Amino acid sequence: MHPNAALTPRHRLKVAQLVVDDGWPISEVAARFQVSLPTVKRWADRFRAGEPMQDRSSRPHYSPNKSSIKTPRRCISLRLRLREGPVQLACRLGLAPSTVHRILSSVRLNRLSHIDRATGEPIRRYEHDHPGAMLHVDVKKLGNIPDGGSWRYVGRQQGEKNRAATQDKPRNAHHNPLMGKAFVHTVIDDNSRVAYAEIHDDETALTATAVLFRAVEWFNQRGIVIERVLSDNGGAYRSHLWRDTCAELGIKHKRTRPYRPQTNGKVERFHRTLADGWAYARCYTSEAERRGELDGWLHYYNHHRPHTACNNQLPFSRRDCTFNGVTPILEEHDEYTG
Repeated sequence: MHPNAALTPRHRLKVAQLVVDDGWPISEVAARFQVSLPTVKRWADRFRAGEPMQDRSSRPHYSPNKSSIKTPRRCISLRLRLREGPVQLACRLGLAPSTVHRILSSVRLNRLSHIDRATGEPIRRYEHDHPGAMLHVDVKKLGNIPDGGSWRYVGRQQGEKNRAATQDKPRNAHHNPLMGKAFVHTVIDDNSRVAYAEIHDDETALTATAVLFRAVEWFNQRGIVIERVLSDNGGAYRSHLWRDTCAELGIKHKRTRPYRPQTNGKVERFHRTLADGWAYARCYTSEAERRGELDGWLHYYNHHRPHTACNNQLPFSRRDCTFNGVTPILEEHDEYTG
């Protein structure tokens, strides 16, 4: 109803009933409810006609200048294909920029961030309603850090010297892993964004299935039952071993469309956070030092870092994600400092 209305729908009905049913004079009813005579007469007439006591819509019955049905369709098509703003599209369509903006806002295309850069299609977001409904899995490849630091912090020249010196050391030295790549196998819950990760030296099906088995057990210990898992079309996730492991765990496996990583965007975005918050957060003097910091950063991410996609809630405390009923409390000595 109108914010400045003198009568609520309940009092309008009372006014109409006093005039129509009880036969009160309009002037007495108007004086009693402190409204004008036309107001009392209007609601009494609507009551006689059997109309509701709600405000009528102020929308006109006929809009002679309303855009045709084809105009919004053409506007949306040009927006997706050319990615131009309301001013440029208004010149093409012969419309006012405000009209174009209204059309784009009605279909949530008023911002280019709502359009996928790769395909030009509107971004379709999804989220399952409870933890465990779906897990996203993927592998993040990182270059191993040579002893002494990588080129990101010590420069190209010194970084190459450190790498060459590390490669010359024995491969079986535990504190000097073989120079190559580190494969971070990540698992993230679709609803709560709780993350689980392990670092390995390969991305084979044997390693990926072992990570999945331990991740499912880790979630089960916290009261979360996994129903399905989503992965890309990597070799490990197309293997018979992965298929049999999912069947053994009672999990339904789904794969993304080829060359469409946006479908698995939650874990892809987590990899970016992982890189900024842990992998390249500071100068590590060795690969072993960086790997030793992963567990601490994951604890900070799950328990203490507000997640913007979760309405600034902590992943472990979001919605009905009780995780054995434990609500994490941030303590000064427990905060991850990197």
